[in-house]
Amino acid sequence: MSFTLDPTTAITDPHGITWGMHPITWRNDDIPEVGAFNTLEDMLLDLADTGYRGTECAGFFPPKEEVKAASEARGIKIVAQWFSSFIVRDGIETVIPDFEATCSHLEYLGATRVVVSEQTGSVQGKRDVCIFTNKPTLTDEEWDLLADGLNRLGDIAHAHGLELVYHHHLGTVVQTKAETIRLMEATDPAKVSLLFDTGHAYVGDGDVMGLLQACIDRIKHVHFKDVRPERMAESRAANRSFLDSFLAGMFTVPGDGTIDFTEPYRFLVDHGYDGWILVEAEQDPAIANPLEYARKARAYIESALLKA
Repeated sequence: MSFTLDPTTAITDPHGITWGMHPITWRNDDIPEVGAFNTLEDMLLDLADTGYRGTECAGFFPPKEEVKAASEARGIKIVAQWFSSFIVRDGIETVIPDFEATCSHLEYLGATRVVVSEQTGSVQGKRDVCIFTNKPTLTDEEWDLLADGLNRLGDIAHAHGLELVYHHHLGTVVQTKAETIRLMEATDPAKVSLLFDTGHAYVGDGDVMGLLQACIDRIKHVHFKDVRPERMAESRAANRSFLDSFLAGMFTVPGDGTIDFTEPYRFLVDHGYDGWILVEAEQDPAIANPLEYARKARAYIESALLKA
């Protein structure tokens, strides 16, 4: 095992893209007992051993001083962190203090992105609500509130050296291609960018490339997540929630599901994208061993994408 990332054997992309892996592979914040046996150190050792150069913050992480020391010791970059905003429900003035604290935390860790998702009315964390037939929506007035609030958060993020990247997400007010495009059109491109997630695009609309092509000029962060269509169909038929769907195996790492990542990867490269791509898959680590799936994803990345 490699205890510190070796740059000479890490994933090296000829187009300047940097590859990392999201901590949700090791532990889940929405269901704390899922992966509770994994620690920050477990994750960092696996990342160093498999050659991923970075990751994002998670709720199970220890205090920032410990995170900084541990990640630097292993040679792993902290890239970003999720922030749940309630701009529509609570008002932007209520949201700002927590957002400021998150940005300060990320600045200390040397991150470059803050991932924002509007959680007003969200059903993504409700286990008694079917993710395929229920989602919140916004009125025209609420769309304006959200856009104006995100623009203000974008200014705050920039003051901390961060880009605000909005995460379109199942079960939220910005889930579909149409909703994501509307948000991008309503916000200032100098202040609000997009996190493009293949898994949410596929499950939400069945269309990965449509959203990518429509929003390519706003994308500053990427998650590559695959989908097992048979498990998705089972979850849809069973009216499962988002959480129960992923526990049933709906998501997996690239190369283990149905999405052909060669097309979105090539499109990103052809349009000059040279930021981070993080491998991500909400799974139960007791069933899907994180180290095994990290290796599986790397093998696919190098054989199907980097050599294509």
